[in-house]
Order: sequence, then C-alpha cells, then structure tokens
Amino acid sequence: MSYLQRSVSSAFTIAEMEARKIRHDSTELWMRTVQPALWLLIFGEVFNTIRGLAPGGFSYMQYIAPGVLAQSVLFVAIFYGINIVWERDVGLLTKLLSTPSSRTSVVVGKALAAGVRGIFMGVMLFALALVIGVNLRFDPIDIAGVFFVVVLFAMCFACLSMTLASFLKTRDRMMGIGQVITMPLFFASSAIYPISIMPAWLQVVARFNPLSYVVDAMRSMLLTGDYSGLPLDIFVLLVSTTLFVSCASIMLKWLIE
Repeated sequence: MSYLQRSVSSAFTIAEMEARKIRHDSTELWMRTVQPALWLLIFGEVFNTIRGLAPGGFSYMQYIAPGVLAQSVLFVAIFYGINIVWERDVGLLTKLLSTPSSRTSVVVGKALAAGVRGIFMGVMLFALALVIGVNLRFDPIDIAGVFFVVVLFAMCFACLSMTLASFLKTRDRMMGIGQVITMPLFFASSAIYPISIMPAWLQVVARFNPLSYVVDAMRSMLLTGDYSGLPLDIFVLLVSTTLFVSCASIMLKWLIE
C-alpha cells in the first residue's frame, strides 16, 4: 500500500471513529439546531415583512436560509479545536499521534468528522425549511452540491480551529476566540443581507471573507439556479481548505508540547 493510500485510509478511519461519537451522543448537535431555528422563525419572519430587502424578487426567508445554514456549520466547526484540546488533556491525542498515521491524516480525519456534523445541520435546516414552507430548490444534484460545500466549509474552519488550538492550548481561550471570530465573519458576509447595501469599506471585507463565497455557492444551488459564480466560490473554498489543513498539520505538534 502506497503512502497516499495509507494516509487516506487513516483519515477515513479517524473520521469514522469520530462519527461514532456523534451516534452515541448527539445531544450537542440537537442543541445547536435551536440557533438556526430561531434565526429562521424569529429574525427571518420579522424581516420577511420588509419588501425589497432580498434581491431577485425572493422572500427574505428564502434569502436568509442558505446564510443560516452556513452560520450553523461555522459554529459547529469553529469550536472543534475545543475537542482537540480536551483530547490533549486526557492523553488521547498523544496516543493518536503515536500511531503510524501522519499528522495530516489525523487533521483531515477530524476535519471530515466536522463535515459530518455539518451535514447533520444541513439535514435539520432542510427539514425545518420544509415544515415552515420556505421555498427552496430541492433538486437532488443541487442538494448533493450543497452537502459538498458544507463538508469543505466545515473542514476549512475546523482546521482553522485546530490551528488556533495549537497556540491557545486551553478550552476557555478557545471558547473566547471562537466567539470573537464567528460573529464578525457572519455579519461581514452576505449571509443575512446583500453585499451591495453594505458601506464601501465593509464590502471590501466581505469580498475577502470566505463565508461570503460559501453562502453565494449555497444560494446558487438552493435559490437562484445561477451557477455562473459557482466555480470561483468552489475555488476559493478549496484554496482556503487546503491552506488551513496544511497549517493545522504543521502546528498540531505544538499542541502536545
């Protein structure tokens, strides 16, 4: 078996091991579904009465749904470093790194597990959208594309979280930095309002924000059906994910020192 095959096999083994944890105790994920439900049922309903806020003639509930999904995945992924710090504290991470699996395999495996959590959030949001009557495009190919974006996005920010954990080293610090990062990323993106209505300086920030490209990709598949910007969205997400996977793989050894 080649090095690449061993690395891929190790990554999927670690991801499967992490997924079993979700199956045995999914309480955290169910609790995290409360936040997107509140965004759609309260924030979305209130602003749905303001006509013209969503471009393209869509209702605000339709417009915000992809943004709420992106936010839910972001919150799941950005706090993933807390799990890594806990595993370091109880000795699990040291044991894992002592196996033949490379650091990159460990990072990718755990990032894939974050992607599984993101898919769970996506399924819950789609179910909620159907229940409350949000009219989205539920074409099977589009849904598969959204899940692909969700997995990449979750991997990207889970790896960012693991990189930060290598510097911060404690769960309290990770909780604090997670809050500091998520809210500016969310509000400085196109998740809940169009970039065109932002101040000029904030438009510049939004165009450098990976979350804007994630939301744009989701909207093209779930709402507009316009795929012209999709290649750029996927390219930015792939580059960002590759960058953070590399950073997390390099910095992981700092966490156990």
